[in-house]
Amino acid sequence: MDRIIINNLQIYAHHGVYREENEKGQNFYINAVLETDTRMAGILDDLSLSTNYGEVCVFLDRFVKENTYKLIETVAEKAAEELLLRFPLVRRVTLEVQKPEAPVPLPFGYVSVKIVRGWRKAYLSCGSNMGDRKAHLDGALGALKEDPRCRVLRVSDWIETTPYGGVEQDDFLNGAIAVETLYTPEMLLEKLHDIENEHHRERKVHWGPRTLDMDILLYEDCVMDTEELTIPHKDMQNRYFVLKPLAQIAPYERHPVLMQSIGQLYEMLPEAIRIPQQPLA
Repeated sequence: MDRIIINNLQIYAHHGVYREENEKGQNFYINAVLETDTRMAGILDDLSLSTNYGEVCVFLDRFVKENTYKLIETVAEKAAEELLLRFPLVRRVTLEVQKPEAPVPLPFGYVSVKIVRGWRKAYLSCGSNMGDRKAHLDGALGALKEDPRCRVLRVSDWIETTPYGGVEQDDFLNGAIAVETLYTPEMLLEKLHDIENEHHRERKVHWGPRTLDMDILLYEDCVMDTEELTIPHKDMQNRYFVLKPLAQIAPYERHPVLMQSIGQLYEMLPEAIRIPQQPLA
């Protein structure tokens, strides 16, 4: 990925834990590395195909001046997110906030906080077998589209599938969604739970009926296993209702543990459960 680099942008602002820092203010210096694709802009000599670093500097100057935070960690976090939301060609940003006049009673050059933030690709599954199933899935998709921290890239057909896990219940409507997001895996899971709650999801029976079920299947090449979240999703390689729609939108995406593509995993399912089914219009 190409980089646009901004060094030592000086901004007089009012950030700090102590009241005098908020009242009097002090100098801060911002360093930013914007990861983006500059090839076509360079070939065609066209600024509209790149990110205008002058506009980025003006944005950072205004943002850091107009807000007041106790911590430079917060300055970095908020500024990085707003920058990524405002400049759509920037894929990732490394942002450093330097504070050379920090209240430290010893000789020093500066203290700083440096963070890296960016858009990450994730694949989600969604399913419903209660009430108006299609309305629940469409509503979940709409909620993701309305969230500025998520960009919906691709959506599979909604397909009808039989229940998984041995609990007797109605058939499901299932699908898969590809998104880019600024959320961490844990934050994305919380977002999905919020959407489920809006659709009155209840967790009474394991693998039981539900108005809406949303899961993170893949999050780039992330491999994690905590009490709250496992990525890649457990047992996804054995689930028709996961692999069928996911293979439609991401057949060449690779499972980071099994090291096989989604298309390959789907073809490895027993033929008896790979019965062609018509998508719901």
